Amino acid sequence: MTHLLELPQRMRFDQQLWVKVTVFENIYKLFGSVGAVFEITAILTAIVLVFLVRKRGSTFYWTLSGAMLLVLAFLSWIIFVAPMNAEFAKWLTNGVPADWTRYRDQWEYAHALNALIKIMGLSLLVISVLVETPKKRAIHSDPHSEKLRQQE
Repeated sequence: MTHLLELPQRMRFDQQLWVKVTVFENIYKLFGSVGAVFEITAILTAIVLVFLVRKRGSTFYWTLSGAMLLVLAFLSWIIFVAPMNAEFAKWLTNGVPADWTRYRDQWEYAHALNALIKIMGLSLLVISVLVETPKKRAIHSDPHSEKLRQQE
C-alpha cells in the first residue's frame, strides 16, 4: 500500500530526488527483508487455509481465489520489480542512464499494481470468512426477527 499511496507524489520527483531516495538512500531497504518475510508468510498461510477449507464449497473457491491473487502479486513482483531493483544496484557504480524514467515507471507502476492485486486478494479472503459465517447468528442479532421468533 505504501507504494500505491506514494505514487502520485513520487511521480512528480525530478531525477535527482527520485534516484536519491530510492536508489542511494534506499528508503525501502526493510521492504526487501522484513517485507519479504510478511509476504511469503501471507502466501503460505493462505495456501494452508485453502487446504483447510477444501471441502467447504463456495468458501473454498473464495479462499483459493484470494490465495491465487497473493501468488500472482508475488510473481508480478519477480517479473517486473526485481529486475528493476537489480538495475538500480548498477546505478550505484555505473551512474544513472538517460532513460531513467523507463525504469522508474516500471518500478512504480508495478508496485502500484501489486498493491491493487493484494487488496483484491485480501478482499476475497475476507469474503471467504463472511460466506462461512452462519446465517442464523445474523438473524438472531436483528431485534425485529427476535420479535417474530417469540411470536411463533
